Amino acid sequence: MRIGLYPGTFDPITLGHVDIIGRAVALVDRLVIGVAINRDKNPLFTLEERVAMIKDECHRLSRETGTEIVVHPFENLLIDCAQEVGAQTIIRGLRAVADFEYEYQMVGMNRMLDSSIETVFLMAEARYQAIASRLVKEIARLKGDVSSFVPPAVNARLTEKFT
Repeated sequence: MRIGLYPGTFDPITLGHVDIIGRAVALVDRLVIGVAINRDKNPLFTLEERVAMIKDECHRLSRETGTEIVVHPFENLLIDCAQEVGAQTIIRGLRAVADFEYEYQMVGMNRMLDSSIETVFLMAEARYQAIASRLVKEIARLKGDVSSFVPPAVNARLTEKFT
């Protein structure tokens, strides 16, 4: 079974994330969405809220594609998480060239920790390349319209947070 791990904080999940997930399911039999618990980032949404939003967005996609999608919170090293879930592949989304430099370093370190796990980069669709969770939260906080950046249910949750 081909198992892929798509890690991130997903605070919140955006249409860019959904795009990457939608293309990643074509590459694997099981896709594990690794929801990072990163206390340094001070997430807007709790871990439980982020997991619920991801599950809501992935349920339909899993049903349509037949690919199992599992949501798995983790607080350890990414490579340890990959080993825990049996992933042979780590899937990373790239938006711009600036993302590549950081990701390149991460791949090098991860390969030194476990050379059997490959990293695959998927470029976000052009219309999603500017979307960043950090910017979505800022726009929503300032009462801007984020409906073209996040799924409808996430938009509703953002509105609740900032009302």
